[in-house]
Amino acid sequence: MAGTEPETIFKKETVSKLLTLFFKDDKTKASNDAVSLMAEMLKIFVIEAAQRAMKQAENEDSLGVDLDHVEKVLPQLLLDF
Repeated sequence: MAGTEPETIFKKETVSKLLTLFFKDDKTKASNDAVSLMAEMLKIFVIEAAQRAMKQAENEDSLGVDLDHVEKVLPQLLLDF
């Protein structure tokens, strides 16, 4: 399967734990649908961040993407989401 992109996957247990860290009430629960939706949003966010950082590296004629490229695209990415 040469030429295919690896699929980005977030474990639902990890996403669920991340969500519950920000709940103020211990009784608050996240439904399976909410966890699935959040996992999909994280997937889209990470893919978009990688693509924008890659484009930034190309614009700077860099051989690879590094943290500086991600930091440069992060403010606009956060505003877009």
